[in-house]
Amino acid sequence: MANIIAVYSIKGGVGKTSLAFNLAAVSAMCAGHRTLLWDLDAQGSASFLCDEKGHGRAAKAIFDREVAPAKLITASPWPKLDMLGADPSLRAVERLLLDAAKPKRLLKILQDLLPLYDHIILDCPPGLSELSDQVFKAADLLIAPVLPTPLGLRALDQMTSYLAERGGKGPDVMPVISMLDTRKSLHRAFLADHPDWPAIPQASSVEQMAVKRAPVQVFARTSRPAEVMRAIWDAVEGRLQVDAKAERQKALRGRPRIPSPSRSSQARD
Repeated sequence: MANIIAVYSIKGGVGKTSLAFNLAAVSAMCAGHRTLLWDLDAQGSASFLCDEKGHGRAAKAIFDREVAPAKLITASPWPKLDMLGADPSLRAVERLLLDAAKPKRLLKILQDLLPLYDHIILDCPPGLSELSDQVFKAADLLIAPVLPTPLGLRALDQMTSYLAERGGKGPDVMPVISMLDTRKSLHRAFLADHPDWPAIPQASSVEQMAVKRAPVQVFARTSRPAEVMRAIWDAVEGRLQVDAKAERQKALRGRPRIPSPSRSSQARD
């Protein structure tokens, strides 16, 4: 059964797509997991990077339940990595979800895909919306790219505050510092304040992804960004294993305890 990992930020332009694309590639190519990258952003940047040709304006039809999502999945150029692409029709998904009053529509769609993969990674659009609410309900882990600036931290605080206000069981949140440039004193100070957060450096190899239309693991495997992406994926798998263990322990605590036979009853038998 797949884990659902959402790469999300309230703020745009923070490197969500680059992170989602590269983590999906590491999951598939380095860890050998059956991995689906689902592009939920109407801009379709992840679809472009995966060289996904698209199906016209069919992306919204998944949410209409007019077409099974598995029929729109395409294989990427890399082993074990599949793509569910985006197109401009996703701009209408927000109204569709609100009008349909189906707060778990995304989760139910994902449940159809869970048996097919080990990990499903969602590249999410920015902002707070009905779609983001449904992402929060569905995700096991939410990876939040954070620019190393006061506004970047404010965006993370807004998101975590919103999740707390919603109540209920929300996803585990994993902040990741994005576009770190240690030549800048502000960035160095931010890193010093958050030493336990993974940090992706600002690098030309990351920018080259859009030119080569490939993850850094393919054309710059020994680069610092490629090493960082592998380390982040290791941390992701560690978080998922801890969460799974906690869920198992919680389930066991909820079971009635079956007492073992007493010695006296054994003697009577």
